[in-house]
Amino acid sequence: MTSMIAQTEPTFDSKSFRRALGNFATGVTIMTAQNAAGVKVGVTANSFNSVSLDPPLILWSIDKRSSSYEVFAEATHFAVNILAADQIDLSNQFARSKDDKYANVDYTLGAGNAPVLKECSAVFECERFNIVEGGDHWIIIGRVVNFQDNGRSPLLYHQGAYSSVLPHPSLHTKAEAGEKEFPGRLYDNMYYLLTQAARAYSNHYQPKQLASGYRTSEARLLLVLESKTATTKECLQREVDVPAREIEQAAEILIRKGLMVDAEKTYDLTEQGVQAAQMLYQIAESHQQEVFAQYSEEDKQLFKKMLKDLIGVA
Repeated sequence: MTSMIAQTEPTFDSKSFRRALGNFATGVTIMTAQNAAGVKVGVTANSFNSVSLDPPLILWSIDKRSSSYEVFAEATHFAVNILAADQIDLSNQFARSKDDKYANVDYTLGAGNAPVLKECSAVFECERFNIVEGGDHWIIIGRVVNFQDNGRSPLLYHQGAYSSVLPHPSLHTKAEAGEKEFPGRLYDNMYYLLTQAARAYSNHYQPKQLASGYRTSEARLLLVLESKTATTKECLQREVDVPAREIEQAAEILIRKGLMVDAEKTYDLTEQGVQAAQMLYQIAESHQQEVFAQYSEEDKQLFKKMLKDLIGVA
């Protein structure tokens, strides 16, 4: 005998339900498509999810009332643009109702002429596989035909607000009390101590910097240019301390983003670039204060003087 379970309508408040769902942190995507008539659409969505590895399937959902749905239903392909941490403005642009969401947006055309946005954390180009009804939304399933993994820290969304990725504090715990340590005489060696201290400092600081959406080479370039510690392109490699090719790549990206301009002998930050550098400096300053909170101002100034003496800075 087959038992039947009666289906009853939920009695809970829809706003409370939505608020509870907001406890599940997600990434932020912009879904893009173009139909045969050349009509382009794009919507900000956080309903993206993986479905299958073989075949490679993903899904997302769109409100049945959305004016963009018709184009997604007509288009043979669409693109999932996973936003990087520094693309909040782009997310907001595609979340609003406006005539031309693509105004001043840098993109190329991918599979099926779906717009592929630049400088995202990752992109999945998909062939429309199926569309399934799901309550007040349409669930669009896509088969991935191409993808990009750009390695940028992603933009997150949690409880109605943008957020960013940081490693859990428990991942940086020190050795448990009682564990034996054998420092040996290396711990009297200044070079060893300096390299280990730099590594430990970087392990905690770098995730905060990467969460801004800027790669290390881009962040260093912005900070060096804002502080004016390098007056020519030739001086940049010494101050930024990454290979010349990485500096060139970082410069190309930052110029495309409108954060700086090529002034022949050097690079000049735009107003937007200065704001980005100041934000990065605040991250660095906050981390510095956190790490050295236990030391007196005199200790910190002495430590800075010793470091400056070592690198030959007055």
